Amino acid sequence: MTALWELILGWTSFLERPNVVLQLLVVALPALAIWLLHRRRPLRWPPLLAAILIGLGVALLALAQQPIGLSVVLTGLGLGWWGLGLLLHGLRRVIAPEPLQLLETRLLRPAYGLFSALVLIGLVDNLHDLAVIPMAEWFGTSVSLGNLVVACVALYVLVIGSGPPAEGLAWLVQEAVGIGDGSRRAMALMIRYVVVGMGILWALDHVGFNPTAIVAIAGGLSVGLGFGIKEVFSNFISGLWLLFEGSVRPGEVLFIDGDPCEVRSLGLRAAVLWRDRDNAELVIPNQTFFTMTTTTYTGSDRMRRSQVLVGAAYRHNPETVIKLLEQTALATARVLHEPAPKGLVLRYDDSSIQYALRFWIENPMDNVGICSDVNQAIWKTFADHDIEIPYPQRVLHQA
Repeated sequence: MTALWELILGWTSFLERPNVVLQLLVVALPALAIWLLHRRRPLRWPPLLAAILIGLGVALLALAQQPIGLSVVLTGLGLGWWGLGLLLHGLRRVIAPEPLQLLETRLLRPAYGLFSALVLIGLVDNLHDLAVIPMAEWFGTSVSLGNLVVACVALYVLVIGSGPPAEGLAWLVQEAVGIGDGSRRAMALMIRYVVVGMGILWALDHVGFNPTAIVAIAGGLSVGLGFGIKEVFSNFISGLWLLFEGSVRPGEVLFIDGDPCEVRSLGLRAAVLWRDRDNAELVIPNQTFFTMTTTTYTGSDRMRRSQVLVGAAYRHNPETVIKLLEQTALATARVLHEPAPKGLVLRYDDSSIQYALRFWIENPMDNVGICSDVNQAIWKTFADHDIEIPYPQRVLHQA
């Protein structure tokens, strides 16, 4: 590690060379000027304009017989970064925004950043000599910088990039065997865990760990699971069980704390649920679903029976009121015709007859909005047919 820091400090000596500083200025000043102009007044192709100005500066350096290698490399890397943006803009037509953002921020941009860093380091030093620098000694094994970087990059790519192949393989198994969606998601997750686990073993072997060291690490992890992170491990196993069982899976609508919530994702530690009324996301530990009773509206299908209550005066025939209620529900958008709405007489109150209108809806998350529409339609229907909705009245007699 000390040798690496000494080498990095040695690279700073290149900034003291006049030709290096001159090349940096040739690249930085035009790029800064175009950026400032673009902020004040948007330009059409700012990277191309900057590249043209930088190209003129590089040409002047060449005419003055000054080195231009660094300025050419920096210009090429800048244009490559801009070209990557154009590629991503074109991919928006075939890839959804959220997966494309993950692809950009977690894979393409970091990969290009690593490539740019290696190119720049290659200008000032020998990458092969840099790779053999010893970083540390773990369990009696010397770990070089090159092996450590390769292992970390490979492991990162496995963690980030194993998702789509695992999903594709699980989908093929689902088509061939006919398993459910919950089992397919669980299988995809298990495939990712196996691939990442094998990647970790390969990374440890690549950096030079001997099997004894790997066994020692595994033993330490098992002790940690038993004492320090038993809750995390319990949630992890609970998440896998829930996926295989299919009772809590993405897309399910659960009744949590009096509100319908849609399951957005089921992770290693917790499930993320979306609550519609305030656009909030609830993070609930997986093992909670094994210790509490949860109502689901999408266990067998997504249909839900809903209900609104209304009172009508005693002078109105209950058969007439029930018929109007059922007709109103049928005329309201998003209320299903099958099963048909049903009007009921619930009880006789002091000042009114209490009615219930029960109807079915397709999406449980729309319940509040549909009930509001039905209530407004009932108000209008009662007004059109002179149906009175009485309110409680109290008469005080003074003795």
